[in-house]
Amino acid sequence: IMAANRRTFLKLTASAGLLAIAGSPAPARAAPALPPEAVGILYDATLCIGCKACMTRCKQVNSVPGAPLYQPDGSIPYEFRPGDQAHDAPSDLSARTLNIIKVYRQGAGVHKDQAEDGYSFVKRQCMHCLEPACASVCPVRALDKDRRTGVVTYDPERCIGCRYCMMACPFGVPKFEWSSTSPRIVKCELCRHRYASGGYAGCCEACPTGASLFGPVAELRREAERRLRLPPGTEYRFPVGRLGAGMFSTRKSGTYVQRIYGMEEAGGTQCLLLAGVDFDLLGFNPRIDNVPYPQFTWAYIKKVPVLIGLLLAAGTAIHRLTRERD
Repeated sequence: IMAANRRTFLKLTASAGLLAIAGSPAPARAAPALPPEAVGILYDATLCIGCKACMTRCKQVNSVPGAPLYQPDGSIPYEFRPGDQAHDAPSDLSARTLNIIKVYRQGAGVHKDQAEDGYSFVKRQCMHCLEPACASVCPVRALDKDRRTGVVTYDPERCIGCRYCMMACPFGVPKFEWSSTSPRIVKCELCRHRYASGGYAGCCEACPTGASLFGPVAELRREAERRLRLPPGTEYRFPVGRLGAGMFSTRKSGTYVQRIYGMEEAGGTQCLLLAGVDFDLLGFNPRIDNVPYPQFTWAYIKKVPVLIGLLLAAGTAIHRLTRERD
């Protein structure tokens, strides 16, 4: 009888534990709001010429092997010296590459910004989600979202190297310094160390055509919407570098896919993209949902204390039943 009772008790406890984990679906929430001074980047693939000046400038002001990501005063932390590696041709984001220009080609690949027999450039970097999954899973708050600018920041002093952020990010952005004896997580932080001195994202600063444009996210959204309304071939003054800086490049508009990537993906991001080729073809995961990813995370994590309590109660009961039988 005791064994039967114990089996029944364990079945009931296990069932209760599974119900506690599963629970009910998380209720839908309102779209995340922009931080008060949210800044970001608008990348327009139709303007990109694939020069990769953005990548070079990013490495100058940020990611350098063997040196800090940046100096506290915003200065360039590294200068090329004879004998150093002279050529760097990354194929993807890594601990040494915070942003990268890739290319899509199809068929003959001769028509820019066309899917058939065409090609398109595309930029990949941290999207700075309005509700970042990487920050939601970090157990020590090494990754956090700046309440004012919305930049998703990283604090190496807090990081314990668990790499949960790498698994959580739907865009596959955070990278780990596997070759370092003191490894960190590496990702774009929108050159936040340059703001105090009046600087801004190095990639946008170096872009000669305005394909990468820095500015307040609310204004970048309006700029993107204006471009989508332009009939193809319309002469337009495209801002260069930073919105409001008074620099422009006058050229004819291309044909856009009627979508601003980043407006809804993963609940919305502070980096937005425009292109003439469908974003699925440009390598973006079509399975990314239009809801904040922490919404999925917390639906289960919040039930962990309940599960722990049930397991403790089960362990205590099993101990008592076993002792009574002995």
